[in-house]
Amino acid sequence: MLSTFYSLNPWLVAVGLNTVMLAIAFSLPKKLLTPAGYLHAWVLGVIVWGTLGFPGYLVVMFYFLVGSGVTRIGMAQKEAEGIAEKRSGMRGPENVWGSALAGTICAIATIFVASPYRELLVLGYVASFSTKLSDTSASEVGKAYGKRTFLITTLQPVARGTEGAVSLEGTLAGIVASFAIAFVACGVGLIDLFGVVLCAIAAFIATNLESVIGATLQSKYTWLTNEVVNILNTLIGAIAAILLALAWRWFSLNLV
Repeated sequence: MLSTFYSLNPWLVAVGLNTVMLAIAFSLPKKLLTPAGYLHAWVLGVIVWGTLGFPGYLVVMFYFLVGSGVTRIGMAQKEAEGIAEKRSGMRGPENVWGSALAGTICAIATIFVASPYRELLVLGYVASFSTKLSDTSASEVGKAYGKRTFLITTLQPVARGTEGAVSLEGTLAGIVASFAIAFVACGVGLIDLFGVVLCAIAAFIATNLESVIGATLQSKYTWLTNEVVNILNTLIGAIAAILLALAWRWFSLNLV
């Protein structure tokens, strides 16, 4: 039965599977996405399954479920303080692509290249979601439980929810989240254990750079919305992981 399933055209499987998932999601009383958000998530799911199959799809699902759950931590408190995500954490199309555009580009690009470049793109794919889950976890846990919050550029104390603010609690949550999703990717064979480390390092770099962007540039440019910043954040994470892998490869070769 499973062999027959996997022998089917992956794009046909992707359309069928995501259509069923969409129908289930629409029937549930608790909605995690807006109606338009679900339609865009359907497109994302089809692309990911069609290019990277079940392993890539599992990474997206892990990000979506854990990220949605983390967003709801301390929701009542965050809403009372005016620092909660809009729509009580329900995501729309802009959130879907803000989180997944960089990963989607990496996934599509894997169709056109062979090893060893394909493996680098897969690493970039995982790193982009590792970065986004790290960012989401750091932000939401920091807003809910951060006892002392500092602006990343000056280290001056600021209120929770301030753009560019960081906290110890949020930072630790982000590190744990980046490792968690990278280990999931390792478990299904997308990356190895060294790739897990690269993804976590890349996520840490990108998440902190995202905080710098939030603290210095976001308020100055109207086009620099949260979704645009998320795209930049995940793109930095993907590129950082790929560059780290290339640098290690060069270093290893030159040691011999």
